[in-house]
Amino acid sequence: MERGTLYGVGVGPGDPELVTVKAVRLLKQADIVAVPDKGTGEKTALQIVKDYVDEEKVQYFPTPMIRDQQALQHNYESQADRICAFLDQGKTVVFITLGDPTVYSTYYYIHKIVESRGYEAELIPGVPSFCAVAARLGISLCERSERLLIVPASSPVEDALPIQANKVFMKAGSSILELQQQLKNAGQLEEAYAVENCSMENEHVWRSFSEMDQPSGYYSIVVVKEHKEN
Repeated sequence: MERGTLYGVGVGPGDPELVTVKAVRLLKQADIVAVPDKGTGEKTALQIVKDYVDEEKVQYFPTPMIRDQQALQHNYESQADRICAFLDQGKTVVFITLGDPTVYSTYYYIHKIVESRGYEAELIPGVPSFCAVAARLGISLCERSERLLIVPASSPVEDALPIQANKVFMKAGSSILELQQQLKNAGQLEEAYAVENCSMENEHVWRSFSEMDQPSGYYSIVVVKEHKEN
C-alpha cells in the first residue's frame, strides 16, 4: 500500500477569510484532520476552519504548554507515531496550526520527526499573525532598507532592544507589561503598538502600547517601529 502524505497547514491568525484556497482544498480532501490540543479546551485553529472540516475526520493531538524539553520531545515522538500509523494506512493527514507552520509552531517539531522517518511531509504557508497585526494597525513592518526582527516575548528580550530594526514581539501574554516597561526604559515605547487576538472576535487594539494597563492573552503581539531622527 502506498503511504499517505502529511501536510502541516497554516490557517492564519483567526479570520476564516484569511485561510488560503490551498488550505481549504487540502482540508476537504484530507482523510484525517489533526488538531492541536493544549488541554485547556480551547481549539482555536479548529474554530477558524470548522466550516471546511468534516467532524468525523478530526483527531486531537495533545500539545501541552510545558517547558520540560525531555517531556516535550517524548510528546512529539508520540504524536509522530500516531501520524505515521495513519500514513502507513495510505491516509492523507492535514495537521492544522495557527498562523504559519514555520513561525514558532509546535507542529514543526512533529513535522521534522515524521519527515526524518522517511515519510512525505509538506508545509503549507498561512498568513502570519504579525502580518495581520500590521494590516490591522495600517502600518508597514518594514520599508526600503529597514530591517525586521522577530522576537519571542516569552523569553528574555534585553539583548534584542539595542538592535537597530523594527521589532515584532510575539506571544507576549502575561509578560506584556514587563515588556512595556523594558521598552519605556529603552526609549522605544513612543512608537510601539499592541494587538491581542488579531482578527478574532475578541480582538483588542492599542495604537499606543503605553495605554495598555493590564496583562493580555497569549495571542498578543507588540510592534515597535524604530525611531528615526529628523
